[in-house]
Amino acid sequence: MMSNISANGPEVSSSFVQEVQAIGAVGQILETVATITGLGFVAIAHVTEQSWTTCAVLDKLDFGLKVGDGLDVTTTLCDEVRATTSSIVIDNVLESDKYRDHHTPRIYGFQSYFSIPIFRFDGAYFGTLCGLDPKPASLSAPATLSTLQLFAQLISKQLEAERVHANAQYELSNERETAELREQFVAVLGHDLRTPLGALQSGVELLRIKHPDPGSLPVLQRMQRSIGRMTSLVNDVVDFTRGRMGGGISLDMRHENDLAGPLGQVVEELRALHPERTIVAEIQPNLNLLCDVGRLGQLLSNLLKNAIVHGNADVPVTLNVHSKDGSFIIEVSNGGAAFSNDVVKRLFKPFSRASSNGTHQGLGLGLYIVSEIARSHGGDINVSFYKEEVSFRFSMRDHSRVDRRLVAR
Repeated sequence: MMSNISANGPEVSSSFVQEVQAIGAVGQILETVATITGLGFVAIAHVTEQSWTTCAVLDKLDFGLKVGDGLDVTTTLCDEVRATTSSIVIDNVLESDKYRDHHTPRIYGFQSYFSIPIFRFDGAYFGTLCGLDPKPASLSAPATLSTLQLFAQLISKQLEAERVHANAQYELSNERETAELREQFVAVLGHDLRTPLGALQSGVELLRIKHPDPGSLPVLQRMQRSIGRMTSLVNDVVDFTRGRMGGGISLDMRHENDLAGPLGQVVEELRALHPERTIVAEIQPNLNLLCDVGRLGQLLSNLLKNAIVHGNADVPVTLNVHSKDGSFIIEVSNGGAAFSNDVVKRLFKPFSRASSNGTHQGLGLGLYIVSEIARSHGGDINVSFYKEEVSFRFSMRDHSRVDRRLVAR
């Protein structure tokens, strides 16, 4: 018997063994079949015209086969099952006219035996659910045979489920790799665009200073606004890809003694870019905060631009920056109707916009970057509605106050 056992090469058997071993219930299936039939050896085998390979095995007889082992397929009855695609069930070899003198029972020393074909979901032949024992057993009873066939069908369905799952995982892995490469490309492209944009900005500024022609000034101002807009888009893309690739929004945390200056400058820049809109700003003087003031300026700029673009043009945009009860707060409000729940759910996701007056421009990254800056500071950003007003409120713990209290103690 042992002379017929061989180890198939990995290129022949490993993929089929892995398919069956991936079925989580395979061990329980074999145990159940052994219990129902009373046989001491039960296996799932992959069978071809050239090979017989054990993919799963329950061996209480010390038969000697392990997972991945092979037999000479011509010595097995499974070869006959493959050729006819019909089951073979033997209760007692000595009482069987067909198999009493067959070479297979003599080679492997069994009296009871079954082999049920297993097909793939598309009808292709995979192998068999088989079992044997040196003692006779009642296997051909209708209930037993039906149960064995049901287990073979279950194995077939599990093989298909594992195939679908494996394909989905492979496709997902490919999609993830492609997405990462795409984001890396966008990040590098965005980074490299900053240099020529900076050169253009410097060139326009130099022309404005050296050639103060009143007729050229409007053109230069439009160019500066366009360059500023392109720079803002590039910065948004770089911040987005950095966040998506796991780096998060980078911060340069410092103790700022007075935030009114840098935040007020952001307001003035937007007033200059949008002279048609009114921005009413109230910024508490002498605000001290441990923060990245540049990122807070970016957060404020994005909130104000969002309010200008999406808000009612006839209603002023209002800004309130203050510290209260150990929290630092930036609140930007504009005229407008409340958003639907669906819009609120995706408001801070990338490439998402609320409904607007139709004049918006941009990639839909502004509020996403606001949320990332807020998260990086350990703060929160939320939206609320009151009558015909929409308000975005950023808040974070004022750690500088805590630090000063500790020092005072």
